[in-house]
Amino acid sequence: MTEWEALSRVGLALVAGALLGLEREISDKPAGLRTYALVSQGAALFMVLSLMLSSSTHVQGTIVDPSRIASTVVQGVGFLAGGVIFTIGRHVKGLTTAAGVWVAAAVGLLIGSGYYIIGFGGIVMTVLALRVFGAIAHRFPEGVRHNRPAAEDEPHERGLLD
Repeated sequence: MTEWEALSRVGLALVAGALLGLEREISDKPAGLRTYALVSQGAALFMVLSLMLSSSTHVQGTIVDPSRIASTVVQGVGFLAGGVIFTIGRHVKGLTTAAGVWVAAAVGLLIGSGYYIIGFGGIVMTVLALRVFGAIAHRFPEGVRHNRPAAEDEPHERGLLD
C-alpha cells in the first residue's frame, strides 16, 4: 500500500464516521459529527499504520500480526465510550452513544484495512438501526422501556432516553 492509498483510506474513514455522527448530531446526542468522525479516522490511522508496519518490517520467517494494533484500538475506544455513559436517578444515559462510538471505530478499522464495502455497509445498517429501532422503541410507554412503572415523581428525568 502506498502512502497516498493509506491517506485515501483515512479520509474515507473520516467521512464514514461523520455520516454516523450526523445521525447522532441530528438526534442532539452528546457525541456527534466530530466525535464519530475523529474516532473512525483515528481507528483507520492505527489500522493503516499497523498494515504498513507489517509490510515494511516483514522479515523472512517472522509473522507480523496487524490485528494487534487493531485490538488495542478496540480497548481504547471502549474506554472512550465508557466516558459517555452516566446515570441520572434510575436512568442510564449514553449506552447508544457509546455503542455508536464503538461502531465508528470498527468502521474506521475496516476502511483502514481496505474493506470499503463492509465499512460503508456497516454505516447503512447502523443508521437504519438507530432510526428504525429508535422509532419503534419510542412507541412503547416509558415504563415498558425501562421494565418499571413510569416515575411520576421524576419529571425532570423524562425524555432522557438515549
